[in-house]
Amino acid sequence: MIKELPSQSTSAIGFELSGRLHDDDYTQFVPQVDAAIARGSDRLLAWFHNFEGWDLHALWDDAMFGVQHATSLKRIALVGEKKWEGWMAKACKPFTKADVRYFDAAEIDAAWRWLDEPGDSVN
Repeated sequence: MIKELPSQSTSAIGFELSGRLHDDDYTQFVPQVDAAIARGSDRLLAWFHNFEGWDLHALWDDAMFGVQHATSLKRIALVGEKKWEGWMAKACKPFTKADVRYFDAAEIDAAWRWLDEPGDSVN
Protein backbone atom coordinates (compact mmCIF):
# COMPACT_ATOMS: atom_id res chain seq x y z
CA MET A 1 0.00 0.00 0.00
CA ILE A 2 1.16 3.54 -0.75
CA LYS A 3 -0.33 6.27 1.41
CA GLU A 4 0.38 10.00 1.18
CA LEU A 5 1.84 11.50 4.34
CA PRO A 6 0.85 14.92 5.65
CA SER A 7 3.46 17.55 4.83
CA GLN A 8 3.74 21.17 5.83
CA SER A 9 6.37 21.74 3.16
CA THR A 10 5.58 23.41 -0.15
CA SER A 11 8.48 21.73 -1.92
CA ALA A 12 8.31 18.20 -0.49
CA ILE A 13 5.75 15.42 -0.60
CA GLY A 14 5.88 12.18 1.31
CA PHE A 15 4.50 8.68 1.07
CA GLU A 16 4.44 5.64 3.31
CA LEU A 17 5.08 2.39 1.45
CA SER A 18 4.04 -0.72 3.35
CA GLY A 19 3.35 -4.38 2.73
CA ARG A 20 3.87 -5.76 -0.77
CA LEU A 21 3.28 -3.23 -3.54
CA HIS A 22 1.12 -4.00 -6.57
CA ASP A 23 0.28 -2.32 -9.89
CA ASP A 24 -2.86 -0.76 -8.37
CA ASP A 25 -0.68 1.07 -5.84
CA TYR A 26 1.22 2.78 -8.65
CA THR A 27 -1.89 3.72 -10.61
CA GLN A 28 -2.83 5.90 -7.61
CA PHE A 29 0.66 6.97 -6.51
CA VAL A 30 2.08 8.23 -9.83
CA PRO A 31 -0.74 10.73 -10.55
CA GLN A 32 -0.37 12.09 -6.99
CA VAL A 33 3.34 12.67 -7.55
CA ASP A 34 2.73 14.19 -10.99
CA ALA A 35 0.16 16.61 -9.52
CA ALA A 36 2.56 17.60 -6.73
CA ILE A 37 5.35 18.23 -9.24
CA ALA A 38 2.97 20.38 -11.31
CA ARG A 39 2.31 22.43 -8.14
CA GLY A 40 6.06 22.95 -7.62
CA SER A 41 6.98 20.10 -5.27
CA ASP A 42 10.31 18.70 -6.43
CA ARG A 43 11.37 16.72 -3.36
CA LEU A 44 10.07 13.32 -2.28
CA LEU A 45 10.14 11.35 0.96
CA ALA A 46 9.49 7.61 0.73
CA TRP A 47 9.04 5.91 4.11
CA PHE A 48 9.37 2.12 3.88
CA HIS A 49 7.34 0.97 6.89
CA ASN A 50 6.77 -2.78 7.30
CA PHE A 51 7.74 -2.95 3.63
CA GLU A 52 7.75 -6.39 1.97
CA GLY A 53 8.79 -5.48 -1.58
CA TRP A 54 7.07 -5.45 -4.95
CA ASP A 55 5.24 -7.96 -7.07
CA LEU A 56 6.67 -8.27 -10.59
CA HIS A 57 4.30 -5.74 -12.19
CA ALA A 58 4.87 -3.19 -9.41
CA LEU A 59 8.64 -3.64 -9.75
CA TRP A 60 8.28 -2.67 -13.42
CA ASP A 61 6.04 0.27 -12.42
CA ASP A 62 8.70 1.42 -9.97
CA ALA A 63 11.41 1.25 -12.62
CA MET A 64 9.24 3.26 -15.04
CA PHE A 65 8.52 5.80 -12.30
CA GLY A 66 12.26 6.25 -11.87
CA VAL A 67 12.82 6.74 -15.59
CA GLN A 68 9.92 9.18 -16.00
CA HIS A 69 10.88 11.26 -12.95
CA ALA A 70 14.68 11.10 -13.24
CA THR A 71 14.94 14.85 -13.85
CA SER A 72 11.81 16.23 -12.17
CA LEU A 73 12.81 15.52 -8.57
CA LYS A 74 15.73 17.36 -6.95
CA ARG A 75 15.93 15.44 -3.68
CA ILE A 76 14.70 12.04 -2.58
CA ALA A 77 14.80 10.94 1.05
CA LEU A 78 14.41 7.19 1.55
CA VAL A 79 13.47 6.32 5.12
CA GLY A 80 13.59 2.71 6.18
CA GLU A 81 13.84 0.07 8.84
CA LYS A 82 16.05 -2.52 7.16
CA LYS A 83 19.64 -2.60 5.98
CA TRP A 84 18.71 -3.53 2.40
CA GLU A 85 16.57 -0.40 2.14
CA GLY A 86 19.68 1.69 2.78
CA TRP A 87 21.48 -0.27 0.08
CA MET A 88 18.56 0.46 -2.27
CA ALA A 89 19.23 4.20 -1.89
CA LYS A 90 22.80 3.69 -3.14
CA ALA A 91 21.65 1.47 -6.00
CA CYS A 92 19.19 4.01 -7.41
CA LYS A 93 21.59 7.00 -7.43
CA PRO A 94 22.95 6.38 -10.95
CA PHE A 95 19.42 6.42 -12.38
CA THR A 96 18.35 9.87 -11.23
CA LYS A 97 19.69 13.39 -11.19
CA ALA A 98 18.18 13.85 -7.72
CA ASP A 99 20.27 13.91 -4.58
CA VAL A 100 19.24 10.64 -2.87
CA ARG A 101 19.84 9.99 0.82
CA TYR A 102 18.88 7.21 3.18
CA PHE A 103 17.63 7.87 6.71
CA ASP A 104 16.85 5.33 9.42
CA ALA A 105 13.20 5.31 10.49
CA ALA A 106 14.14 7.06 13.76
CA GLU A 107 15.49 9.95 11.65
CA ILE A 108 12.31 10.70 9.69
CA ASP A 109 12.15 14.25 11.09
CA ALA A 110 15.73 14.84 9.93
CA ALA A 111 14.74 13.57 6.48
CA TRP A 112 11.90 16.12 6.26
CA ARG A 113 14.30 18.89 7.38
CA TRP A 114 16.87 17.87 4.76
CA LEU A 115 14.21 17.97 2.05
CA ASP A 116 13.30 21.53 3.07
CA GLU A 117 16.89 22.81 3.03
CA PRO A 118 17.70 25.13 0.12
CA GLY A 119 19.76 23.74 -2.72
CA ASP A 120 19.50 21.55 -5.77
CA SER A 121 20.77 18.16 -6.72
CA VAL A 122 24.49 17.61 -6.35
CA ASN A 123 24.64 14.73 -8.84
